[in-house]
Amino acid sequence: MASTDPTTPKDELESGDSKQSTADITEFVQNLLMQMQTRFQAMSESILSKIDEMGSRIDDLEQSINDLKEEIGPDSGSKVKPEESKHAEGSV
Repeated sequence: MASTDPTTPKDELESGDSKQSTADITEFVQNLLMQMQTRFQAMSESILSKIDEMGSRIDDLEQSINDLKEEIGPDSGSKVKPEESKHAEGSV
Protein backbone atom coordinates (compact mmCIF):
# COMPACT_ATOMS: atom_id res chain seq x y z
CA MET A 1 0.00 0.00 0.00
CA ALA A 2 1.27 3.51 -0.81
CA SER A 3 2.58 5.71 1.91
CA THR A 4 0.13 8.32 3.21
CA ASP A 5 2.87 10.58 4.53
CA PRO A 6 1.75 14.17 3.69
CA THR A 7 5.39 15.16 3.08
CA THR A 8 5.82 12.63 0.25
CA PRO A 9 5.30 14.27 -3.14
CA LYS A 10 2.37 12.98 -5.22
CA ASP A 11 4.61 12.22 -8.24
CA GLU A 12 6.81 10.00 -6.11
CA LEU A 13 3.80 7.97 -4.90
CA GLU A 14 2.50 7.47 -8.45
CA SER A 15 5.96 6.47 -9.62
CA GLY A 16 6.13 3.74 -6.96
CA ASP A 17 2.70 2.39 -7.94
CA SER A 18 3.69 2.48 -11.58
CA LYS A 19 6.87 0.49 -10.90
CA GLN A 20 4.90 -2.11 -8.92
CA SER A 21 2.31 -2.35 -11.68
CA THR A 22 5.06 -2.80 -14.31
CA ALA A 23 6.69 -5.50 -12.19
CA ASP A 24 3.35 -7.30 -11.81
CA ILE A 25 2.70 -7.18 -15.54
CA THR A 26 6.22 -8.37 -16.31
CA GLU A 27 5.83 -11.31 -13.93
CA PHE A 28 2.42 -12.16 -15.39
CA VAL A 29 3.77 -12.10 -18.96
CA GLN A 30 6.78 -14.23 -18.00
CA ASN A 31 4.50 -16.82 -16.36
CA LEU A 32 2.21 -16.81 -19.39
CA LEU A 33 5.16 -17.33 -21.75
CA MET A 34 6.46 -20.19 -19.62
CA GLN A 35 3.03 -21.88 -19.71
CA MET A 36 2.86 -21.44 -23.48
CA GLN A 37 6.35 -22.87 -23.91
CA THR A 38 5.47 -25.89 -21.76
CA ARG A 39 2.27 -26.54 -23.72
CA PHE A 40 4.04 -26.07 -27.05
CA GLN A 41 6.74 -28.53 -26.04
CA ALA A 42 4.16 -31.09 -24.91
CA MET A 43 2.24 -30.72 -28.17
CA SER A 44 5.45 -31.04 -30.20
CA GLU A 45 6.39 -34.23 -28.39
CA SER A 46 2.89 -35.61 -28.93
CA ILE A 47 3.00 -34.83 -32.66
CA LEU A 48 6.45 -36.41 -33.04
CA SER A 49 5.26 -39.48 -31.18
CA LYS A 50 2.25 -39.83 -33.49
CA ILE A 51 4.45 -39.38 -36.57
CA ASP A 52 6.78 -42.13 -35.32
CA GLU A 53 3.77 -44.39 -34.70
CA MET A 54 2.43 -43.71 -38.20
CA GLY A 55 5.85 -44.49 -39.69
CA SER A 56 5.90 -47.78 -37.83
CA ARG A 57 2.40 -48.65 -39.07
CA ILE A 58 3.40 -47.82 -42.65
CA ASP A 59 6.44 -50.09 -42.32
CA ASP A 60 4.21 -52.90 -41.03
CA LEU A 61 1.75 -52.37 -43.86
CA GLU A 62 4.55 -52.41 -46.42
CA GLN A 63 5.86 -55.66 -44.96
CA SER A 64 2.38 -57.21 -45.07
CA ILE A 65 2.02 -56.24 -48.73
CA ASN A 66 5.40 -57.75 -49.55
CA ASP A 67 4.44 -60.96 -47.70
CA LEU A 68 1.20 -61.17 -49.70
CA LYS A 69 3.09 -60.64 -52.94
CA GLU A 70 5.43 -63.50 -52.02
CA GLU A 71 2.46 -65.79 -51.23
CA ILE A 72 0.80 -65.05 -54.56
CA GLY A 73 4.04 -65.62 -56.44
CA PRO A 74 5.21 -64.46 -59.87
CA ASP A 75 2.00 -65.65 -61.61
CA SER A 76 0.09 -62.69 -60.21
CA GLY A 77 1.06 -60.68 -63.29
CA SER A 78 -1.25 -62.68 -65.59
CA LYS A 79 -4.63 -61.15 -66.32
CA VAL A 80 -6.51 -64.49 -66.36
CA LYS A 81 -8.66 -64.84 -63.26
CA PRO A 82 -8.72 -68.26 -61.53
CA GLU A 83 -12.40 -68.77 -62.54
CA GLU A 84 -11.60 -68.08 -66.19
CA SER A 85 -8.72 -70.56 -66.25
CA LYS A 86 -11.03 -73.30 -64.87
CA HIS A 87 -13.59 -72.62 -67.62
CA ALA A 88 -10.90 -72.64 -70.28
CA GLU A 89 -9.51 -76.01 -69.06
CA GLY A 90 -12.99 -77.60 -68.98
CA SER A 91 -13.82 -76.60 -72.55
CA VAL A 92 -10.72 -78.26 -74.04
